[in-house]
Amino acid sequence: TWWMIDGLGFDQQFLAVLSLVGAVLTLAGMFIFRRFMAERPIAYVIGFLTIAGTVLSMPIIGMYFGLHEWTASLTGGFVDARFIALIDTALESPLGQIAMIPMLAWIANSAPEKLKATFFAVMASFTNLALSASQLGTKYLNQIFEVTREVKDSKSGQVTLPADYSELGSLLITVTVIGFVLPLTAILLVKYSRFQNA
Repeated sequence: TWWMIDGLGFDQQFLAVLSLVGAVLTLAGMFIFRRFMAERPIAYVIGFLTIAGTVLSMPIIGMYFGLHEWTASLTGGFVDARFIALIDTALESPLGQIAMIPMLAWIANSAPEKLKATFFAVMASFTNLALSASQLGTKYLNQIFEVTREVKDSKSGQVTLPADYSELGSLLITVTVIGFVLPLTAILLVKYSRFQNA
């Protein structure tokens, strides 16, 4: 977000528009894809969402390397950074929260007959642990790939910490690779476990 504000010139209003578009289309996506999720195995749905999410992360990575400048020069400024971000958000948002639905369905499907409520509560707690682990992962990745925003002294106005987005491209690519490999690895592990019929 820092880079989008500093590097691409996105303001708070445009970021709020992206957030609103994302929230609305997420709700629409749950309605549109309900049959798709109901009629296919959970592993297939998660695999599809993983691949789609990886493909839809490419425009942001591309913009770090100047994609928006190239498209703007070809289209007379029409397909600029804001256009790409808006379209990417519109395509990606319906898929974002949908990944939670098959996971919750898998938990319910795998629960022992007489312990469904307890099993569901315990597994839901594990999902909260997974979210905490992802935040720790974010922290450690940010230590490996250092990204800083410009900080100025409030009194003198002098820059105390210069902006440095030079490692942001590597960070984005690493996150995309992890987001692609881990879910597909989990699918393969589940396929060869007792949960393979989920």
